Order: sequence, then C-alpha cells, then structure tokens
Amino acid sequence: MEGVAAIPSAISNVAHLEDLLSEPPPAAVEGMRRLDGDIIILGVAGKMGPTLARMARRATDAAGVSRRVIGVSRFTSPSQEESLRRDGIETIRCDLLDEAAVSHLPDSANVIFMAGRKFGSSGAEPLTWATNCFLPGIICRRYRRSRIVAFSTGNVYRLTAAGSGGSVETDSPQPVGEYAMSCLGRERMFEHFSREWEIPTAIIRLNYAVEMRYGVLADLARRVHAGEPIDLTMGYFNVIWQADANAIALALLEHASSPPLVVNVSGPEELGVRETCETFGRLMERSVTFAGNEAPDALLSNGSLGRSLFGNPRVGASQLIVWTADWIKRRGPSLDKPTHFESRNGRF
Repeated sequence: MEGVAAIPSAISNVAHLEDLLSEPPPAAVEGMRRLDGDIIILGVAGKMGPTLARMARRATDAAGVSRRVIGVSRFTSPSQEESLRRDGIETIRCDLLDEAAVSHLPDSANVIFMAGRKFGSSGAEPLTWATNCFLPGIICRRYRRSRIVAFSTGNVYRLTAAGSGGSVETDSPQPVGEYAMSCLGRERMFEHFSREWEIPTAIIRLNYAVEMRYGVLADLARRVHAGEPIDLTMGYFNVIWQADANAIALALLEHASSPPLVVNVSGPEELGVRETCETFGRLMERSVTFAGNEAPDALLSNGSLGRSLFGNPRVGASQLIVWTADWIKRRGPSLDKPTHFESRNGRF
C-alpha cells in the first residue's frame, strides 16, 4: 500500500477526505493495468462503495486502460448517484433481491459484492437472512462466468483473548447472533457456488474500516468530545484506513480462486479502548470517564495473510487517531451511523 503522495498532517474537509479515500496506490494502478474486463460493484451506495468505485476509476484511468466501472444500488440518495456519474462511474438502479432485475444487469468480468444488511437486523431477521444468504446465490447464478470479490466481516469469528494476535483465516468460525450467522451463511453460499461452478472468488473478512465520518475511532472520539462515559467491556479492537481496504479489495480480483481465497483485512495494531480514548482526550482537551472494565477477550482479527500479499497499510492507527481527533474537534461532518462495535451478544 506504500508509495502514494505524502500523508497530510490533517484532513481539511470532505472533498479532501474523499480524494484521499479514493487515491489509488501504485500497486492498484498496476493491478488495473493487468486486469482484463469491466468492473461492476454491487451495493455501491454503502459506506465504502463510493470511494472504492472512484479508486477503481482513478486507477483504471491512470493505467491508461479502457474499462467500464459500474455501480449498482437502489440509490435512495439521488445526489450520491449524480456524484458517482460525475466521476466517471456508470450507475444502475436495481433491487438486487429482484432476480429478474439482476438478470438484466450488464455482463462484467469482475464483480465486487458489497451488498449486505447489518444495522436494523434485530427485529428484521428474515430480511437480513435474505440479503446476506439468498442474494449471493442470485449473484453467483448471474455472474457464474466472472471473478468475484465478496465482502464479509470478522464477526464470523469468536471473541479471542486480548494480546493473542486475533483470529486467523484457518480458525473455525463461531458467529454470535443472527447477523453474524447470516454473514457466515453468505460466505458459505459464495463458497458453494465457487466450487460448484468454478467461479474464482475471494472473500474479505473486514475488521474494521474507518474514515473520519464513520467507524470505531469516530464513535469513540465523539463520545470523548461529548463527555460521555466510555464502556470498556469490549476493550480492544482493530482498524484499517478505508483507502487501504479499498486497495486490497481491488487487488484481490487477481487472487480470486476456486475454492475461494479468504483474507482477513485489518490493521496490524491491537488497540485498547482505554488508551485510545485517553489519547483522544489529550488531543481534544477533554477529560475522559470510563464505565466497567475490559473483558479478557474481544473481536480481533489477524491480518498477517493480507499484509504478506499486499504489504502494510499506508496509514497506521496512530495517524488515524490524530486525524480523527482533529476532525471531531473541528466538528467535521458525520455519517451518523454508529458501528455498535461494543456489542458482545451479536445484536445490531
């Protein structure tokens, strides 16, 4: 992930943030030069999708390759769709659970699957299961001649002891709660059809992508800035700069295989909630109060395999903490989507 423009000391505004999140590292440009065919991103209107689509477009253009980059979503925000189009991404409105509509989507040699349901799962479990488990079958049937990179989550793992290095890809999944179980179901559907139809597939177990408007760091910083007590029970976590996660997703198109390659995508640091919030307090000149004590285990992922394939993240956790503190102190915009990372019972 190294080798892009110099890392700034602060992120000035949303335009600057969006530019950084979609800036392709040289490896992504070279990957887009080698890759054949178009790229279609399913579920592009989520938290990561727009910047990933822009990175694919920018890397393709920098590589001098002619390629369609297509984003598919229901697009409940017309302004978001218009913004993607201005940046050279074709957009298609589609309910991906409508199999007839999916059958009319354009062919594409490369598929990035980002559709999923997490927040609001409690109380709407049938829709969560349909989105996370039935939908992958629809997509595999439609794109059985493509290569697929599918987003999943570290929530499929059990909680692991702090300081142990976190779960690795060969660990047996032990999901807690219906959301996490449905995410394992999503993986199993992609695995089944990858084996059955020899679809080259890669599965990303993400834990956790962050940027200034969203993510675990933003959640904690806002609570510190507001003077709210910080619950320490889920006392440890991993993060990765969203731009680094975007670059890995694009790179994995070349590594897709049958059976699927499964890769944890997370930063190398195991962060403590207590220490992170104390740092936020110093940077934002706020006192910090805590509630409870750290449990001995947490949802932690070991991203060594991904780093062996793609190198270290360009932006480390210490820089992310500084950026986030500055953004929150200046009351920068928020996506208003709390992560609820502190949940230990799997309810979202």
